[in-house]
Amino acid sequence: MCRWLAYSGSPVLLEDLLYKPENSLVVQSRHSRLGVETINGDGFGVGWYGALETPGIYHSTEPAWNDRNLQELSAHAAAGRVFAHIRASTGTAVQQTNCHPFRHGRWLWMHNGAIADFKLLKRDLILAVDPALYTEIEGSTDSELFFFLALTFGLEEDPPGAVARAVGLIEETGRRHGVQYPIQMTVATTDGTTTWAFRYSSEGRSRSLFRSTDVSTLRIQYPDNPVLHKLSEDARLVVSEPLGDLHGAWREVPESTCLVVQGGSEELHGFSPTHAR
Repeated sequence: MCRWLAYSGSPVLLEDLLYKPENSLVVQSRHSRLGVETINGDGFGVGWYGALETPGIYHSTEPAWNDRNLQELSAHAAAGRVFAHIRASTGTAVQQTNCHPFRHGRWLWMHNGAIADFKLLKRDLILAVDPALYTEIEGSTDSELFFFLALTFGLEEDPPGAVARAVGLIEETGRRHGVQYPIQMTVATTDGTTTWAFRYSSEGRSRSLFRSTDVSTLRIQYPDNPVLHKLSEDARLVVSEPLGDLHGAWREVPESTCLVVQGGSEELHGFSPTHAR
């Protein structure tokens, strides 16, 4: 599978997210604690919002621990909203167009998990994508196709509803082909202002997902920790696995949940697929 993080808050250097934490994403690329695979070395990607209307992205097929360009970029680039993803392929090619996060206009999307028996379901799912969007699909992954299904079902207007409809279609298609548990997912998507994160699986045993505790609370608990005093009050992280062992810093996102992060506020909502009637 994969590992990812979604950050929002005051601008921080990318290296503060990707390299400096005790269990940083770069460390996880070689020594994941909670992933299905210990090593996530099939490429990586970073997306961030800066001076332009659309987010910037940097993709590489190099393992994250071995890319000097990522280290150089991370030491100089800062942003207030960052998506980062390290990949462990579930069968599709290791190539830049298969690296997350994926982009459409202002939107970013990344996924940990898989559509089960994807080769069996792929044709039916592709045919469900809006023809106006189809030409933008560049790679061959289930994750990118999932993104374009969500866009087809209205991601830009109603992210939770669109993801629910996309997951419903995937489950219906899978079960029509005899796949018992069609999808496993933790997903993050953003329009640059709000982040939506989802934890769900057809089996009811989803991959790990955590959110950071309110920064002001942590400052009271750890008054001598300099990292906490550099962050703004609205700083939030959503991660596949905690970036460190600071007690009380992380809370697990429950099974079958949609987490909405906007500014310093967070909301948890139940999530379930919407199946066609």
